[in-house]
Amino acid sequence: MTGFWIRIGLTLLGVTLFSLLMQAAIGGPSGLITGLICMSTWVVFQVWHLQKMALWLQDFRLNKTPSGLGTWDILFSAIYRLARSYERQQYQLRELLTSFRGATEAMPDGVVSLDTHNQITYASQKAQQHIGLKGEIDLGRSIVNLLRHPQFARYLEKEDWSEPLVLHDVPQIGQILQVQIVPYGQSERLLLSRDVTQIQKLETTRRDFVANVSHELKTPLTVLSGFIETLRDLPLNDTQRSSALSTMGGQAERMQRLIDDLLALARLESDHKPVSSRFFHALPLIERTLGDARQLSRDQHRIVYQQQPGPLEISGDEQELASAFGNLVSNAVRYTPENGSITIGWQWIDNGRAAFWVRDTGPGIAPEHLSRLTERFYRVDKGRSRVSGGTGLGLAIVKHIASRHQLELSIQSRLGEGSQFSLIFPGSRIR
Repeated sequence: MTGFWIRIGLTLLGVTLFSLLMQAAIGGPSGLITGLICMSTWVVFQVWHLQKMALWLQDFRLNKTPSGLGTWDILFSAIYRLARSYERQQYQLRELLTSFRGATEAMPDGVVSLDTHNQITYASQKAQQHIGLKGEIDLGRSIVNLLRHPQFARYLEKEDWSEPLVLHDVPQIGQILQVQIVPYGQSERLLLSRDVTQIQKLETTRRDFVANVSHELKTPLTVLSGFIETLRDLPLNDTQRSSALSTMGGQAERMQRLIDDLLALARLESDHKPVSSRFFHALPLIERTLGDARQLSRDQHRIVYQQQPGPLEISGDEQELASAFGNLVSNAVRYTPENGSITIGWQWIDNGRAAFWVRDTGPGIAPEHLSRLTERFYRVDKGRSRVSGGTGLGLAIVKHIASRHQLELSIQSRLGEGSQFSLIFPGSRIR
């Protein structure tokens, strides 16, 4: 800029000297007029270039850079270089912003950018879903007015964001949300959000599972401890001793069944290998299941088998399917009153599918319980289940086996009439 004014000053000085020389050479008014003409020419030259610059800046395009003479050519070139540099910076900034937004949209967490006043400057799609934002409409609004939760307001104010905050029952989404503030720049902040509803449910399930297992083991262990003290401290005759040992044996068997079912369920949940597609005859498996049912019943029920004529080969893991069939049958035996009927059947249904089913004349199940029957340790009648020797894991095992074999578990029941549990095989698993 200093060079520019030096050039202007030298030009003015040159024109002035030229006018004085012309006046000295020509003399009188003629020399002065000649000097004024030169001065006017120089002013018109400058105004002309200023006009070119004004028109260029009004409709600024780099490919329309005007040409100039002398200092003006230098000035136009300097403006061109500055504009070119600015354009490159803008392009890089747009690319960086696009990359940032692409990265935030790809993240499983929601991202909200906040200014120094906690006003929203950007929110990813995931964050909009988590917090209930409305895109550009909520830009510039305070996050406190949009994420209305007392705990969040306190968390934002204390400025100790080393740990995330878990918000239960967020009004906007009715779910459990984990949020954390991350400072950046001068005083800007990022709000990271994550829907942890499923994680919290799994954690609750884990706690319930541990509590249920502890409860299931506590009763037989208490019984065993009591009888051990009795056998140790009291003189018992042979009949009393035999009765105590029989009760202890029953409780030990109950714990063994629980442990066996827990191990089976753990194996099913952790085994992600594809199930065998080998076909085998199902009739021997069904006959073994029928025999186990009669043995468990001890002639207290009428047990029959119904089969439609036709091919009877199924594919899958024979041991797992035997476990699923056995659990359905044992449940029917346990919950059907004495002299009741239990029917085991194989039936061809629509679209080339077939079903193994077990029907009983037990007390039936109320509709509100049906959707929860396959949950671990869920019991409709907890006292009756424990008395009958159930572990509360049988249908959970059946559900996992059905899922691994692409089978459908169907449950139908009416109070006072009985229940029917069916494992429906797709056409790809029967022939």
